[in-house]
Amino acid sequence: MSGISEHPWMTVVALLIGAVAFGFAPLAMAWLWARFFSPKKPGAIKNATYECGLESKGDAWIQFGASYYLYAIVFLVFDVEAVFLLPFAVAFTGLSAGASIAMLVFLLLLVEGLVWACQKGVLTWA
Repeated sequence: MSGISEHPWMTVVALLIGAVAFGFAPLAMAWLWARFFSPKKPGAIKNATYECGLESKGDAWIQFGASYYLYAIVFLVFDVEAVFLLPFAVAFTGLSAGASIAMLVFLLLLVEGLVWACQKGVLTWA
């Protein structure tokens, strides 16, 4: 036996080193590129908060309606529901009674969530 197979943890150490190198290599290349190839033009305008040259007007804190986010979250919940229902639909005839009851409970919980969302007005697009 030689090399990596001598010690059982050498494979893990080699993969860990590879993962760290895979993460740091692009950062190091970007730093080297910025250091040697990018033009250096420091100044008051370049170091300003807004490099586009436009002065900010008004308050930067804008209040967004949470209804859009709630609508998206409800969509994601029912989108994931379809992923969980697909294996059940494919193997429907071969499932045991316990699996059918578990899927029925899952569906009832999702219907309850849909009824709750409708009652709270989450699904009304305003």
